[in-house]
Amino acid sequence: MRFTFGIITSDNQESRVQKIVNDINDYSPDSEIVVVGGSDMYNNVKHIHFDETKKSGWITRKKNLVTKYASNENIVYMHDYITIDKNWNDGWEWFGDNWDICMTAVNNPDGTRFRDWCAWDDPELCYLPSGQHWACLVPYSYSKKQHMYISGAYWVAKKSVMEEEPLNEELCWGEAEDVEWSYRIRKKFNYKMNPYSTVKLLKQKDVILKDKS
Repeated sequence: MRFTFGIITSDNQESRVQKIVNDINDYSPDSEIVVVGGSDMYNNVKHIHFDETKKSGWITRKKNLVTKYASNENIVYMHDYITIDKNWNDGWEWFGDNWDICMTAVNNPDGTRFRDWCAWDDPELCYLPSGQHWACLVPYSYSKKQHMYISGAYWVAKKSVMEEEPLNEELCWGEAEDVEWSYRIRKKFNYKMNPYSTVKLLKQKDVILKDKS
């Protein structure tokens, strides 16, 4: 199974991006790498220049450019603080190719989960008695796809799916662009969890979700 890794970045993040590129070359050596934004300084990488002055936080446009320039059907969308672990390729060999959109385990540096398999509006899990809404991490066996949320930090999808349902470029970072996209795709496509492959964050980040796992 061949992948295109699309790394979303900006200026002054070269050391982190180089770490990600090195890990991909080590753990998934047959993959294509597309970097959108930042500087063009990486070997064997397809770099897409991005004018950051056009619109602040325009990550939806960056991710759609990954789709446009990817040569492979399997595309990994990832921000520049996420890298793959050594079990990446072996995990996909175990898991297989029967999916449209897929999530893998996502771990913080301390080993805790970060926004991988998430419920957004399950009435039994995501609302307090007061009515307050709170998205939550759920067990990998959770199967209510109609209530799920796919974090924009990282996911894997078929190019054909992303061409059919691209990110909404009217929305930018911090405007719930991933929630809007999740609403459109979660009942339409085959969304699965691959627990055998792992990515990890290069910096500790708060989950900001309830942990129901």
